[in-house]
Amino acid sequence: MHGSDSLFKINMLQSLGTGLFGGFGMAFGEVRVAERADWLVERVAATGSVVLHKLGEDRAGEIAIGRFLRSPYVSVDAIVEAKAVRTAEQCAGRHVVAMQDTTEFNFSRRSGKRVGFGPGGDGKTPGYFIHPVIVADIESEAVIGLADVAIWTRTEQDGVVRGNRQFEEKESERWLMGCKAAARVLGNAASVTMLADRESDIYPMFADRPDGLDLIIRAAQNRVLAGGERLFDALNQAAVLDRYEVRVAPRGPGDKGRVAKVELRAGIVRITCPKAYRKNGLLETIELNLVEAREVDPPKGKEAIHWRLLTTHEVGNGEQANRIVQLYRLRWRIEQTFRSLKSDGLALEDSQVTDPERMFNLAAIALAGAIVTMQLLDARDGSPRPSSDVIDDTLLPALERLSRKLEGSTQRQKNPHQSGTLPFIAWISARLGGWNCYYKPPGPKTMRAGWNQLAAILQGYALANP
Repeated sequence: MHGSDSLFKINMLQSLGTGLFGGFGMAFGEVRVAERADWLVERVAATGSVVLHKLGEDRAGEIAIGRFLRSPYVSVDAIVEAKAVRTAEQCAGRHVVAMQDTTEFNFSRRSGKRVGFGPGGDGKTPGYFIHPVIVADIESEAVIGLADVAIWTRTEQDGVVRGNRQFEEKESERWLMGCKAAARVLGNAASVTMLADRESDIYPMFADRPDGLDLIIRAAQNRVLAGGERLFDALNQAAVLDRYEVRVAPRGPGDKGRVAKVELRAGIVRITCPKAYRKNGLLETIELNLVEAREVDPPKGKEAIHWRLLTTHEVGNGEQANRIVQLYRLRWRIEQTFRSLKSDGLALEDSQVTDPERMFNLAAIALAGAIVTMQLLDARDGSPRPSSDVIDDTLLPALERLSRKLEGSTQRQKNPHQSGTLPFIAWISARLGGWNCYYKPPGPKTMRAGWNQLAAILQGYALANP
């Protein structure tokens, strides 16, 4: 890698745990590898691709990326450690939510050359799984960064003996490990609430949750309660605390989302330890709050919302119940991240990388790149975060001059954001990507195209002003 490239990339990727101090340089054992990691994450964010020849720009670059992914200094753990350090710094003193979920990547379309991948979710097609913990600010709802990620492929016998293993040997352990990672990384945050969907509804999540970490888990198990009643019947006779509107996230491309009217009920429940876990010495019963959000009069053709949320937060009135529902709604940010990694985004499942070690490293880099794009999209709508989250402060004079050059003659063509903020940079990226300041907000492709041009411009500025 050329020295000029490395200088620029170190300045550009501060939001991902890089920068002149700390970041990748602390996580990797070799300086050139750290610089290549910086460069590769920036390329993913700029190009919106994980195709090696597109990332590398030419044959030499493609070969260099292949060497990086095979380097003994590179691992998923090292990549995640760098991201987690930066996330921890940004979360200090803030009220945040951590979201975790699992998504699968299978090679049903390009499985012939894959070596070393076990079966995916269907038990046959080669594939692997990604389980990240992503952090967002409660007030702004903006994505802050990555706290943890597990990436794995199954062995051939996993689908056969999975039910006979201890909890620590099962894939379900990832949910509790995600909680512990969030508590460890986000220890300086003002508050941390873990959000997870129905698959996470396992007893150890409640019995072994770390101190200082609250939970909002969507119930999947119709559990037996201490009095013999079933969980799903616990609020049948409960009064409606209030009625609220809840913003339902888009389900996929073309879906704009909707606003649902829901009735809220809540109450205290005491769940009992299932037989399978009693030998592990876990608490026999655990007291939690149950919040039920049931949609009334859903639109024709739409499935009614019905969430049963188990939480460690106090819930004593309608306002508190609504707060739980609104927090759980933020889980859509991790679903948005998954979409950005798949066919309507980076298309990670179509990468030509054929072995697990390199694929897992590339997947971790792609995840970091996807988060950059999401941060820019958050910023376009006026996030209060500083520009130093993504760019070195020494580049602000260049950004200010560039902003003035890109502004048009009408008021709508002026950059409405304050210099030194992330929205100020996002507006510049959008304009460079072809946005005309009118009609709908710039999308991911426009933001990536603009970010790519901005990278080249700032590289020239950094070289001219060492």
